[in-house]
Amino acid sequence: MTVSVQEADQTAAGERYEYIDAAFIPGGGKLHLIRQGDFYSIQFADDELMGSHVRHSEQALATLTCERLGRGDGRVLIGGLGMGFTLGAALAAWGPKAEIVVAELVPEVVTWARGPLAHIFGDSLTDPRVALEVADVHDVIVRAPGSFDAILLDVDNGPDGLVQLANERLYCDWGLRASYAALRAGGVLAIWSAYSDADFVLRLERAGFAVEEITIAAEEYNDNVNHTIWLAAKPA
Repeated sequence: MTVSVQEADQTAAGERYEYIDAAFIPGGGKLHLIRQGDFYSIQFADDELMGSHVRHSEQALATLTCERLGRGDGRVLIGGLGMGFTLGAALAAWGPKAEIVVAELVPEVVTWARGPLAHIFGDSLTDPRVALEVADVHDVIVRAPGSFDAILLDVDNGPDGLVQLANERLYCDWGLRASYAALRAGGVLAIWSAYSDADFVLRLERAGFAVEEITIAAEEYNDNVNHTIWLAAKPA
């Protein structure tokens, strides 16, 4: 479901769109939080970045990574808070000794998580395993070599800079080498995307990763729309 900001207060399909809030993105651009009945949407211009009704692939980003690691402890970095689906799945997958760091660039997204989206987040943000940083995940990665067992990135629509051009730093050759350096031996870099990208797979391999590409339904039990998850393993 995608709705423009101009349509946010119009009636459609029997439900009224309610424009809740906006947030400026550092470096330019704006996010919009919109509600239609029980559904919430975070949008950039006319593109829906995430919706409360579509969460399966975001959850799989965490669960598939934990399965590949074969352990429920360790230190995990999540890039992008969003609506908390990846965080919630990580808390369910990893054990009580895990440490989960969440880096979110836009302060208002954190405010939404504790306000109008609090019913979606539940008690995720108060879990003692969680450390939340209002920061660019790129900066967190660069300053922490050898610090993480897993890095989960869902900061844009794919391995490019749709929302923020600076996000391309994460997906270029030297950005991927920084993620490689931030991982411990045997660690996994997991990246969510709305689409596949063969050139990006080659960049991951050039950075030294063994790459597994998974196509997964955006919604469980509905394969009309598919997303892509790359699981890039650093050799043990």
